[in-house]
Amino acid sequence: MTTTDVLDPSAPLVPGEPVAGGRGLRGAIRDFGHNRMGVTGLAVIVFMLLFSFVGPLLYPTNQTHPNLLAITRPPGGQYPLGTDAVGYNVLGRLMVAGQSTLEVGLAAAAIATIVGTLWGAVAGYAGGWVDSVMMRIVDALLAIPALLLVLLLTTLVTPSVLMVILVLGLISWLITARLVRGQVLVLKQLDYVQAAHQMGSRSWQIVARHLVRNVIGTVVVQATFEVANAILLFAALSFLGLGPPPPAANWGGMLNDGLNYVFDGYWWLIYPAGVCIVIVVVAFNLIGDAIRNSLEVRLRSR
Repeated sequence: MTTTDVLDPSAPLVPGEPVAGGRGLRGAIRDFGHNRMGVTGLAVIVFMLLFSFVGPLLYPTNQTHPNLLAITRPPGGQYPLGTDAVGYNVLGRLMVAGQSTLEVGLAAAAIATIVGTLWGAVAGYAGGWVDSVMMRIVDALLAIPALLLVLLLTTLVTPSVLMVILVLGLISWLITARLVRGQVLVLKQLDYVQAAHQMGSRSWQIVARHLVRNVIGTVVVQATFEVANAILLFAALSFLGLGPPPPAANWGGMLNDGLNYVFDGYWWLIYPAGVCIVIVVVAFNLIGDAIRNSLEVRLRSR
């Protein structure tokens, strides 16, 4: 699933009636509820949130001080998923690592969505040389691989969860900006936008009240894919050893730590973290697909 598989920008919504409001929202929620894959994805994300943030309260473990007397113990008994190379309980570490991984994914996606939506809306509404300059900046940044940008930025600053969130958020808004700009170019030609302009509404009011509201559907769909992308980038960064240093934990870092034991039979040091990354990324993509499909149903019914 790619981030470009979203609503067609050439299919504007009904003037003045955003799909995310009123009857449109209720209908979209109902359609989403009928999508088994989307509901399954949502259930997985809820479970992983509970696992990561409530789990450590119900199953407290030591994740700050190594226990050299219990290193690389296999699963069983006191350690359901065994211990790692420095004696940390792997199950407890999965929970703690899930906190930072999900925080980075959700927060980075929120930053990317806000920046991309505002950038695309302003570029599309302003038009002319402003649009050209703003979109050439987007095109230039899109030409650089995201992972390369992340590697460059993280070598210039000290890695931390907050810093990774900011870095990922500020390089992930480009696709959102292009999608929003494409829809705004169509929407601004509609009569109700022209009428608002003739009645003296300020540009920022038109953008906020009439344009951004009517691209919410596309923005929400893209945001779910941005979460998945941010989690993958964070995992890749940590796997390369450029994530937040120990004792901070994340799933990509756990994969990197377990890589040294891949041929020694210590499967519990690799597979649990890898499975968590895969199912969370797939779950967010399923949610994005389901939201897109439910919104497209709402659009076709109009």
